[in-house]
Amino acid sequence: MPIPTTGYREVVEDLAARIKSGEYAPGDRLPTYRELSELYQVSVTTVQRALIILQDRRLVVGLQGRGLWVAERQVGEPAARDDDPRR
Repeated sequence: MPIPTTGYREVVEDLAARIKSGEYAPGDRLPTYRELSELYQVSVTTVQRALIILQDRRLVVGLQGRGLWVAERQVGEPAARDDDPRR
């Protein structure tokens, strides 16, 4: 998947797409702000802004000083089945 190289909206949409596709699965820890800023070639502030939006959308959850993770279950997503390989 190509990496967008513009503003926070593109970072939001790309990360959301990666989460929804399973590239970042529920429970996965996301890269650090610095790693994401290098990946997307944007400032750390731009990454912070994007991640705030993703938190508002309940796609990611964060613990101050510990990191950000993909939410265990997306809003509107059915619960995992017993045969789901992600369990």
